[in-house]
Amino acid sequence: MSNPTSNSPGTIPDRAELFAPAEFDLLRVPAVGDFLRWRHSRTVLQIPLLVISVVMVLHGLLGPSLAPRNLATVLTWVHFRGALVLVLLAAGNFFCLACPFMLVRNAARKLFRPRWNWPRALRNKWLSVALLVLILNAYELFDLWASPWWTAWLIVGYFLAVLIVDGVFKHAAFCKFVCPIGQFNFVASTVSPLEVQVREHAVCDRCKTKDCIRGTRAAKASAALPLVVIQRGCELALFQPRKVGNMDCTFCLDCVHACPHDNIGVTSRAPAAELLEDSLRSGIGYFSRRKDIAALAIVFSFGALMNAFGMVSPIYALEEWLSATLHVHQEAPVLGLIFAFVLVLEPALLLGAAAWVTRALGGSRMAVVPLAVRYSYALVPLGFGMWLAHYGFHFFTGILTVMPVTQSAAADLGLHWLGKPLWPWTGMATRFVQPMELAFLLLGLAGSLFVTHQLAREDSAERPMRAFLPWAAVGLVIWASSVWLMLQPMEMRATFLGG
Repeated sequence: MSNPTSNSPGTIPDRAELFAPAEFDLLRVPAVGDFLRWRHSRTVLQIPLLVISVVMVLHGLLGPSLAPRNLATVLTWVHFRGALVLVLLAAGNFFCLACPFMLVRNAARKLFRPRWNWPRALRNKWLSVALLVLILNAYELFDLWASPWWTAWLIVGYFLAVLIVDGVFKHAAFCKFVCPIGQFNFVASTVSPLEVQVREHAVCDRCKTKDCIRGTRAAKASAALPLVVIQRGCELALFQPRKVGNMDCTFCLDCVHACPHDNIGVTSRAPAAELLEDSLRSGIGYFSRRKDIAALAIVFSFGALMNAFGMVSPIYALEEWLSATLHVHQEAPVLGLIFAFVLVLEPALLLGAAAWVTRALGGSRMAVVPLAVRYSYALVPLGFGMWLAHYGFHFFTGILTVMPVTQSAAADLGLHWLGKPLWPWTGMATRFVQPMELAFLLLGLAGSLFVTHQLAREDSAERPMRAFLPWAAVGLVIWASSVWLMLQPMEMRATFLGG
């Protein structure tokens, strides 16, 4: 692992150090690898998810208004979220690979071509951070988990946003700069065990075409006509020989299909290792200089607490107290205050204090804000552990909820032969799921403490423990808060009601 303080702008750390030979390559696994290397594999994965999305929208708008009996709410807030975090933990950003929104976008681009580049002022994560906070807030404010109608319109809105943004702007502007789900996946995938990366850098050094970023083209019959794109390169501007980690990578595998040397794989790596690197990254730059990505990591980590806090009883008592104290009778401003505290004030106080102590006692030469930016990435494993614990609770306790809901929907359509019998068992008992929640939280804490310790060793080689302890204390505060939340009685949202 290279020392981030030793890398000057424009330099690349030693490749043998950063890119150790991978022991596992998913693309070389029989059957699975053959399928993923197939040019149409992504479309095959996207089609069923598009069909499911259409079913969810129709059932959300036309089906029963009771959330536990509607596929829109059950599939979105129980199954999709749970499966998403589990796949991110076990493999990587494969949900972006199968994203149905991109299938619709690609079909629309056959009818019209985008003409403009994404505005330079918006080529950062600030917009997507704001949208992620907006969705987290709307989830609580409008009780999206309890509203099939609003959930369906959220899905429709997503499709429309993709068509508008990527219909006007070139490349994958929506994925890289707008999509809140994608940003969540990007941050979470930094702790995933797989990465799309170059197999041998010597092969890239000899390559003259750079098709992984440029794509491949062929001339038309007439020289006056533009070249025809056979296979596009990376639309997210990640040049494979200089790519580090999973940030901004949708696992679309366009680079794999475009590479003429078959030199790109989906290979194993140490989870969270990229959070330690401060080398120059293609399409991203230096992590330590990206306040917007640090803000995304902070919202990701503290947003996990806020999202779980919204489903336990203490939040209702807090809202009532704030409403009575401030003489405000609308939920929106009260909820906004809680969000501002959890996502802005609390992180600023905790990270600011830890950075000040590190600078004062740890001997760091960095200023307070750059220190807070650098160490904020160490919170990601802990935040991911909380998302796993929360979404895993809903997923495992309601893993077969979809069966009776589907049977009920079939009966509503007159397909009574699919409507009986109702499944009596819909998920695991809470007493079995709770130990899994605590295990996820411990896993996240261990990951954050490890990253924090490594950063402290690099930042303050002479007094690493003094630099480590303040940030370890922040991690322990977040972990203790997470454990407390998971031990509170949770609302069984979108759980099927029999009868």
